[in-house]
Amino acid sequence: MNAPALPPTAAAAPAPAAEPTEPAVAATPQGPGGLVRWGVAASTARTLASAGPRLERGEAARIVEEIRAAANASVEHVHRITGLAAARELRDSEVLVVDRAGWATAAVNGFRQMLEPGLKQVLGAKFPQGLPMSLKLGGYGVGAEMGGLVAFLASHVLGQYDAFSVSATAPGGRLLLVAPNIVQVERALNVDPADFRLWVALHEQTHRVQFAAAPWLREYLGEQITELTDGLMSLPTSLRERLTSLTGSVKRDAEGAPEAQGAESEHDGAGLGLLDLVTGPREKEALSRVTAVMSLLEGHANVVMDSVDASVIPTVKTIRQRFEGRGAERSALQKLIMRVIGMAAKQKQYQDGARFVRAAVDALGMEGFNVVWQGREMLPSETELHEPTLWVARVGSTKQEARMS
Repeated sequence: MNAPALPPTAAAAPAPAAEPTEPAVAATPQGPGGLVRWGVAASTARTLASAGPRLERGEAARIVEEIRAAANASVEHVHRITGLAAARELRDSEVLVVDRAGWATAAVNGFRQMLEPGLKQVLGAKFPQGLPMSLKLGGYGVGAEMGGLVAFLASHVLGQYDAFSVSATAPGGRLLLVAPNIVQVERALNVDPADFRLWVALHEQTHRVQFAAAPWLREYLGEQITELTDGLMSLPTSLRERLTSLTGSVKRDAEGAPEAQGAESEHDGAGLGLLDLVTGPREKEALSRVTAVMSLLEGHANVVMDSVDASVIPTVKTIRQRFEGRGAERSALQKLIMRVIGMAAKQKQYQDGARFVRAAVDALGMEGFNVVWQGREMLPSETELHEPTLWVARVGSTKQEARMS
């Protein structure tokens, strides 16, 4: 659900960037007091997000238009590679080219849309008379901690498809492309800007097409997140303490620093993802389902991005070599999500997703593989993700039964 991004680079010194020409991303409303003060998180993220590379106003406007053009051009290639009819019509979602503060605001809103339904359900059951004052006041600290983490990520993320931030004009969500970060990375890698922007857009537009092809997927993920939220609320330590721990972990990931040897034992809660500690069977099953679907989505997007050749992106080989040479297989945002859902120790998961897609396409063809988007029953389990032949056999038998009925 996020484009690859790089650790900090030595690109042009940060300075106030010209405003993008896209519509502003609406600020997250404060709302009533709760476990997370979302307004505090959004304002903190906007305030702390750095501006990015130095750009003249006219140059910034031109770059925004060029990135938008790359996003539009990439849809045709996604359609050709995937064969998904959904790529022909993407009118239920929108594409925004934003600056870092705009992405930070949108990211907080996305987290709110994704997490708040589950939080309300779980907290309503635990506290039918309303949240205790201690939790309400603690929401300010949680919001500030989350805002600081999002601000840090804002300088690393190239793009993100947010399926949960829906509106009347974009009921299918929105794709955000972060102009300052794209410029910073292409300068640091010394690659062709037009080629790099199209390469990044291919990955992100694939996510947009996935959710258009599987409109049920948003509800499915929401259900699993609610299950996980229930497990999260049973943790003995506070959400703020967990976010503080995650902030340090994600910063070490993004900056390429080695983990402190012996600093975090296997049983040290501070070194684990928020959901590594869930113990209930329902939560563990939900965690397995989320792991599988995230790996599928990222693996599929990586396969599409890697399917283009020099006829589409003339310098694609150079881009791949230089990008991967900087240890950038996953973005800082992806690493955060991996930490949160307890996948920090499963760094091969996204690679397994790409291997699953390639194996399934080899066995069934792209059209046969595309049944994965037809319904939740067609999604691979975590076991099938690692053993694609099991999924291929199950899908094959399902299709045969359908023909016989």
